[in-house]
Amino acid sequence: MDEEIGRAAAVESSSSTAASKRCAWKSKLSWIPTSTDLIVGAEKRLLSLVKTSYVHEQVNIGPGPPGSKVRWFRSSSDQPRFINTITFDSKEDAPTLVMVHGYAASQGFFFRNFDALAAHFRVIAIDQLGWGASSRPDFDCKSTEETEAWFIDSFEAWRKAKNLDKFILLGHSFGGYVAAKYALKHPEHVQHLILVGPAGFSSESEHMPEELAKFRASWKGAFVNHLWESNVTPQKFIRGLGPWGPNLVQRYTSARFGSYSAGEELTKEESKLLTDYVYHTLAAKASGELCLKYIFSFGAFARKPLLESASDWKVPTTTFIYGYQDWMDYQGAQQVREGMKVPCEIIRAPQAGHFVFIDNPSGFHSAVVYACRKILSPGHGDAMRFPYDLSSA
Repeated sequence: MDEEIGRAAAVESSSSTAASKRCAWKSKLSWIPTSTDLIVGAEKRLLSLVKTSYVHEQVNIGPGPPGSKVRWFRSSSDQPRFINTITFDSKEDAPTLVMVHGYAASQGFFFRNFDALAAHFRVIAIDQLGWGASSRPDFDCKSTEETEAWFIDSFEAWRKAKNLDKFILLGHSFGGYVAAKYALKHPEHVQHLILVGPAGFSSESEHMPEELAKFRASWKGAFVNHLWESNVTPQKFIRGLGPWGPNLVQRYTSARFGSYSAGEELTKEESKLLTDYVYHTLAAKASGELCLKYIFSFGAFARKPLLESASDWKVPTTTFIYGYQDWMDYQGAQQVREGMKVPCEIIRAPQAGHFVFIDNPSGFHSAVVYACRKILSPGHGDAMRFPYDLSSA
């Protein structure tokens, strides 16, 4: 009997291995060499660099908000959707930190931060709906309001599925925009809001650089603006290159993440694994990426700037974190702070650009821990000194 079970298991294992190989060969032979399995595999290899143990899960968020006539993804399908989620081991009483990635990114971009932050927090990182290894439903939103609801409502459905009550919410770039919009709608769940190089705080009428204004007025700018309004995303170019797409992504990651350093440049292994991960997450089915033209105008100016909501801020505390060379303007944060009725601080990290958590991970970790000092050390947070290698604005 045991021998029969053993043979059956061997046959099943062999069949599974053969199926995986067929899937891999199918992807390699296709014009766009990627698949959901390859995204998950690339994520797993990238996270092998992280020493802290973690649990991976696909959290079922259902087909849409209960009682809503328009599902957040405007789909007639009743198929459940899933949010790709990883939760790192932590101390039993550690506060929960939820990390939300930016546009054209996924949770794996925080791979250099998980170990350091897991020493202080219960870290949970997600792929937003339509990104990374999360479900990628057809994107049929037709307005800014519907597009914001796609991300805010799916995140709230995820929160309920995870049974989270209060947590620290951190969002980067476009993820910062989503985090801020979520905090405005559901402030009761956010203990502290951390916005890292967030999009949406600059006004087109007040913060447009002169060079960008001149470019937009040229025929080249008009052409690029036409592409933007036609929802031609960067990912479409990568897919269009087919089997040459991975090489373009490799050149991008090598150039971008070699530009800034805090003495902690990406190793060859980090660069290789990140490149592979970035390619598969960008080349997969278009979904969440199609939000671009509904949320921002050409130049990354929000259709509905968060500056307009400053007086509505209700989360207990907000912290902005920027790299010194971040192309997102921290002066927008200074302006919104003036209209807030709750505490707000702005921290800047040297030797870092828009991806401060990759460019200067140690500075980023110091900024996050300092920002959450009152949560981490109740009654003693005010005694924590401001990190010497950072600056406030």
